[in-house]
Amino acid sequence: MNRNSGSTDTLFGRLLQKLPPSIMQFLKFGLVGVLNTILSYLITNGCYYLLHMHEQVSNLISFLITVFVSYLLNSRFVFRPEDGQQPWYRALAKVYASYALTELVLMGLLLFVQERLLGIPHFIATFLNLCVTVPLNFLLNKFWAYRKHHDKT
Repeated sequence: MNRNSGSTDTLFGRLLQKLPPSIMQFLKFGLVGVLNTILSYLITNGCYYLLHMHEQVSNLISFLITVFVSYLLNSRFVFRPEDGQQPWYRALAKVYASYALTELVLMGLLLFVQERLLGIPHFIATFLNLCVTVPLNFLLNKFWAYRKHHDKT
């Protein structure tokens, strides 16, 4: 029985190793996103129900914390620092800007159109929006927020 599970682990490991680095990076980014989604849910509802904060204040606190956690995890496990990379505070500011653009502005606009104008139920609209915002966040983080800094000398 142990030999089968061991060979399955080895097979799975070999399959993962054959994936292109960008796909592996996207999968890791997605795992960080899953963790942050759970954390966001807990923080938002904890602030709202336990601390009796306004719903928008609860959302803002959740946003600030989870984007910071995302930065910490992504900079450590997904977009590893390289020589010549920009300072951490600049990357952090860009991560906040990326998520503000996609999660606050774009998601808000999409939800308005989908729910109010098209009549799509919220639980379907939010799922559809993840199909847009997750890849967009990945691209913004990979090619802008964590972009390697090149000196122009």
